[in-house]
Amino acid sequence: MTKLASVPINKIRINNNRRPIKQEKVDELMESIRANGLLNPITLDDNWNLVAGHHRLKACEQLGLKEIECHIIVYQDSDRARLAEIDENLIRNELRPLERGRLWLEREEILLRLGLLAKVGDNQYTLTGRNITGSEIISPPIKTAKDLAKESGLSERTYQYDKQIIRNIHPDILQIIENTPIAQRQTALLNIARAGSKERIQAEQAEKALALAKASSNREKQRRQAEIVLNYRTRQKQAQLSVLKSTEALIEAKSSRSRTQNQQKKLYGRLSKLEVNLGDRWKLGENLVYCGDTSSDNFQDLLPKEAALTIATLSSTWKHDYLVEESRIVAVLRKEGYIYDFCRSNKMPFQYELAIGNIYIGIFSRQNISKPPMPVNVENVEGIVNYLLHLYSSPNDCAIAPFMGEGEILAICQRLKRICFIGDDNPQRVSRGIIRWQNMTDKQAQKI
Repeated sequence: MTKLASVPINKIRINNNRRPIKQEKVDELMESIRANGLLNPITLDDNWNLVAGHHRLKACEQLGLKEIECHIIVYQDSDRARLAEIDENLIRNELRPLERGRLWLEREEILLRLGLLAKVGDNQYTLTGRNITGSEIISPPIKTAKDLAKESGLSERTYQYDKQIIRNIHPDILQIIENTPIAQRQTALLNIARAGSKERIQAEQAEKALALAKASSNREKQRRQAEIVLNYRTRQKQAQLSVLKSTEALIEAKSSRSRTQNQQKKLYGRLSKLEVNLGDRWKLGENLVYCGDTSSDNFQDLLPKEAALTIATLSSTWKHDYLVEESRIVAVLRKEGYIYDFCRSNKMPFQYELAIGNIYIGIFSRQNISKPPMPVNVENVEGIVNYLLHLYSSPNDCAIAPFMGEGEILAICQRLKRICFIGDDNPQRVSRGIIRWQNMTDKQAQKI
């Protein structure tokens, strides 16, 4: 049963679980209401709880209106009212995969409580009941997944994927993802959700066993089973965190490719001369640059106590096995055909190798580290440096580079807020790297 009425705005109740207001949408509605009035009334239940039209309500409120036109629907109970609210959000609002997934699961939980979970082949349900006077109350028909998908312009498969994302990603990982660009990327979210699937299934089985143990009142059995659950959930979280970091690194590397290329053209257009001599040390903000043999004690004495990552290029005069003692991970870059002989001949403990375009990367560490669980498709050196720094370091970590190259590592460390200790025995390369940093930051390097 539905009726149309004008209701005082200050008497309308808004539930706490509603999505946050988007002011830009409110502003658009205010312009429309000023010009044409409220074309689509909001929806309330018979207790004046808001079911649909939060942005329209807010727009009228900000316009200074005292009353608003409403469709008032009589529902049997709060569950049915919440179903209508969820359906309105799924159809009318542009939601991210995480938001859609949470609403979709909540919807299924309500239908399950009511014993009305839609089955394959069902079209809709009409819920009926009686109010306190004995009159029949008719709630609007409940939509199926197919109905909602059609009305929202999304495929039914999209909804299924959204549910999989919410169900299968560890809650701690979901919290990390919430306000990152990955929250907008369903494919990336699915990759994370599918990581650690074996551990997740084992955790779910262990949680069922824990529920049985609690029913038996055996405290020791409960304790042991709770430890098993925690162990599996921790392993699931670690697996998904690894994929998350790899995904973040890949997205950043791809998005930065054109930006760094354009920046490089701009910077090289502003190059000026800078005199650098062998043995010079330069302070570039928190970064340190050394001109000289980076296998010598002079360079080693400048290095931090423990760096997160070293990025090096393979040379014929390699004497840098010491780097594995100076940083947690050493990544050595070289074109195809060289890395295998190098991995066999050096004394650093080899972990694994990556092939990115035509660049081969040997990863060395005295710690056991996991290989990135997804393929990497980055084509240039700057993209690779971006990827490695995102994957194996965090802001304010120290990174070492025993070769200057074109200053890529120094520039990217500056942008990503890593502290770079870099050197090279070629004064011209050191000069170019310092000038690139100066042009990038508009700061002056200091010779020490």
